[in-house]
Amino acid sequence: MTLYSCCLILLLFTWDTAAYGPNQRAQKKGDIILGGLFPIHFGVAAKDQDLKSRPESVECIRYNFRGFRWLQAMIFAIEEINSSPTLLPNMTLGYRIFDTCNTVSKALEATLSFVAQNKIDSLNLDEFCNCSEHIPSTIAVVGATGSGISTAVANLLGLFYIPQVSYASSSRLLSNKNQFKSFLRTIPNDEHQATAMADIIEYFRWNWVGTIAADDDYGRPGIEKFREEAEERDICIDFSELISQYSDEEEIQQVVEVIQNSTARVIVVFSSGPDLEPLIKEIVRRNITGKIWLASEAWASSSLIAMPEFFRVIGSTIGFALKAGQIPGFREFLQKVHPKKSTNNGFAKEFWEETFNCYLPDGSKNSPAPTSFHKGHEEGLGAGNGTAAFRPPCTGDENITSVETPYMDYTHLRISYNVYLAVYSIAHALQDIYTCTPGKGLFTNGSCADIKKVEAWQVLKHLRHLNFTNNMGEQVDFDEFGDLVGNYSIINWHLSPEDGSVVFEEVGHYNVYAKKGERLFINENKILWSGFSKEVPFSNCSRDCLPGTRKGIIEGEPTCCFECVDCPDGEYSDETDASACDKCPEDYWSNENHTSCIPKQIEFLSWTEPFGIALTLFAVLGIFLTSFVLGVFTKFRNTPIVKATNRELSYLLLFSLLCCFSSSLFFIGEPQNWTCRLRQPAFGISFVLCISCILVKTNRVLLVFEAKIPTSLHRKWWGLNLQFLLVFLCTFVQIVICVIWLYTAPPSSYRNHELEDEIIFITCHEGSLMALGFLIGYTCLLAAICFFFAFKSRKLPENFNEAKFITFSMLIFFIVWISFIPAYASTYGKFVSAVEVIAILAASFGLLACIFFNKVYIILFKPSRNTIEEVRCSTAAHAFKVAARATLRRSNVSRKRSNSLGGSTGSTPSSSISSKSNHEDPFPLPASAERQRQQQRGCKQKVSFGSGTVTLSLSFEEPQKNAMANKNAKRRNSLEAQNSDDSLMRHRALLPLQ
Repeated sequence: MTLYSCCLILLLFTWDTAAYGPNQRAQKKGDIILGGLFPIHFGVAAKDQDLKSRPESVECIRYNFRGFRWLQAMIFAIEEINSSPTLLPNMTLGYRIFDTCNTVSKALEATLSFVAQNKIDSLNLDEFCNCSEHIPSTIAVVGATGSGISTAVANLLGLFYIPQVSYASSSRLLSNKNQFKSFLRTIPNDEHQATAMADIIEYFRWNWVGTIAADDDYGRPGIEKFREEAEERDICIDFSELISQYSDEEEIQQVVEVIQNSTARVIVVFSSGPDLEPLIKEIVRRNITGKIWLASEAWASSSLIAMPEFFRVIGSTIGFALKAGQIPGFREFLQKVHPKKSTNNGFAKEFWEETFNCYLPDGSKNSPAPTSFHKGHEEGLGAGNGTAAFRPPCTGDENITSVETPYMDYTHLRISYNVYLAVYSIAHALQDIYTCTPGKGLFTNGSCADIKKVEAWQVLKHLRHLNFTNNMGEQVDFDEFGDLVGNYSIINWHLSPEDGSVVFEEVGHYNVYAKKGERLFINENKILWSGFSKEVPFSNCSRDCLPGTRKGIIEGEPTCCFECVDCPDGEYSDETDASACDKCPEDYWSNENHTSCIPKQIEFLSWTEPFGIALTLFAVLGIFLTSFVLGVFTKFRNTPIVKATNRELSYLLLFSLLCCFSSSLFFIGEPQNWTCRLRQPAFGISFVLCISCILVKTNRVLLVFEAKIPTSLHRKWWGLNLQFLLVFLCTFVQIVICVIWLYTAPPSSYRNHELEDEIIFITCHEGSLMALGFLIGYTCLLAAICFFFAFKSRKLPENFNEAKFITFSMLIFFIVWISFIPAYASTYGKFVSAVEVIAILAASFGLLACIFFNKVYIILFKPSRNTIEEVRCSTAAHAFKVAARATLRRSNVSRKRSNSLGGSTGSTPSSSISSKSNHEDPFPLPASAERQRQQQRGCKQKVSFGSGTVTLSLSFEEPQKNAMANKNAKRRNSLEAQNSDDSLMRHRALLPLQ
């Protein structure tokens, strides 16, 4: 067993020395050893392993100045702790630091060295072997950089519960404690960074992007989280590609073709600098400009990418950077590096050669060939890639401050500060073990670990419960996932006007502690797009839909690709890129551009609009004319014409016409509940009152002329009492209809939104169309009866009721109201009221003109016809015409009877009616003289029949000759009673009534 163990130890040390010689590690002894993994080189040289001989370790190439600075930060922190009188007093920390060359294989080689040393220590072989070069176990490891490398390292270290504190691995997969039990980190995980990227895209209103990710455990989970966040924000991804620093040229060409042909201008990249570099070089070669690069923290400040010769392509980069920290004294420590002074740092020699592009002649290996060097240069080959002939020898007196390299860029210490914090985290965990009080420890029964024999798993336990304040006064404690929650700075790449180098301008920050919606802050005034422009670039699949439009889906395209569709009438959108248009409230309508809602236009038959004014003027004219006629009839109330037209009924008729004209005004103006309930009853009752007056008046005269000889009873019932009673009864029926209507279904004001979308018609809802039909139907029924009586009495004396004019007025009335029905049914809005107003006015004017204008004309302009003689003459003429017709009819009957009895001739009855057959007056008088003679002595009328002409004669004397006139009248009446029929006596009996 002893022999076997000694052989194993010898084998391990032999392997360890072969794999990592003095120039490939930084090592210092101490009581407690910390391991370190840093990318001193960017990669390894490709070598075809044909296995014809023993495989050799691959060679690291392309020196990483930033990686060496991070290594220096770890050494600085350890030396600072060792010199501290309060932190781990009487204890010395040592270190073993290896170069991962930014590859998993090299990182695992170094990790195996840590694990092997710990296993050797666990065998307790000190009593069998005298190992003077023995190095204590590594109780914690600081590193590594890339998430993919840390994943591999964490899987191995986790098997032995060796705590690993990474300073730059941000993959969210590493938060899985079931898989990575011993992994912790001083950098926030990518979950917050992916969310912040989506927030930035949303902030600039971009929705059409491409994504590129490193094909490792850093890029894939990061871009996956970004896709989840983008989907929640309706951000579409045009393309998604994976890259690697080991991708062949054909794969790089394909990715570049996709970028070049894409319409997306924003490209989100989750990658490290080395993985992205080949792609950027090809894009620069093709000169693909105009893209906006959104960088993750792994390459946002990478000196591999942030080079002046690349700036024209990636000058619009906006990236995330970790919060910068302060390390007092670190600048001076960086300047003190020297190959001869840094004896514990095997990487110092190569750093010196790469910095000053020379070689140290005492080196065991050849130095690389000389190359041109400038700020940001990281292309120099590693040791062993050339001969000393290509570089001048180094003097050792070179001044490190005279050369600008990323190593000396300590203005923004981000990753370096994370390294510094990681070392201090382990130191504070050891301090907790050192100061642990038995009974209050973290282990079984409150026990404490022995600081002199501390093991890795014990350090891991204290790291999980760590809580201390760093040098910046901030609390440091790892959460349950081993993460530190931190904030991000947002940087924009600018070109320095001084030396043309790329500088990182801080333009905002992302606070993960703030509530959602308030985490992101960006100062747009500081951002330069493409290095000079202030205008935010456009990266949308479709142009923004302006207010007043909405996004319309294009079949077969992503949701971000849409067409802008105008909002329909009645809907609006007041924001850009609205997904849907909002409906306007009921009383509002969209404006012309559909960007807002405006109150709907209110329409009704207004007093102020031309149409309303015209109707009002006609109504006022009707009222004026009716009032004028009423005034004329009142002034000339004792004249024969006025008396002959039934004066009292004429007054009532004129009053009803005034009501008719006035009722039309209720239809004009904004409808209110009270006007709606008043206007139809007012119109209906007014017209029924008017038609009733005409009906009673016409019917009375017709009955009088067709009745037998009037008695006192006839005179009583034909008097005013009966006339007014009949008018009242007819009107009362209409009143009952209106009362029932108003009680059961009263009309009301109604705001109609349905007729036209953008107009509110304020109308009257009639409540019951049946009631309105009864109202108008009853009016038309009375008008029809009136028309019948007027037509029947068309041959009566015109002084009584002007039958032909009343007949014509009724025809007008029927035409108006028959036309009203289809017009009322086919119109809408304010025109419904207008149609009814026109019908009311037309019917009212027809009645007024036909019945009264002829009378007014005679009264005012033909006063000679407004005499009792003229009226009586007209009445008597009608009576004699009727009597003559009766006499001649009787003569014809007698003649026919005589002829039938034997041909005897009948004698003509003796009468005051003289018959002259087939001859005329031999000495006719002029017409004017004849008229004057008739007025003085009486009147003569000639009535022509088929068998001859009958001359009618009736004389009237002045009032002072009343006695003689009465005597003559009695004589004539006696004669007429003997020779005329009852009809003549009936008409003469009416003369005193008029």
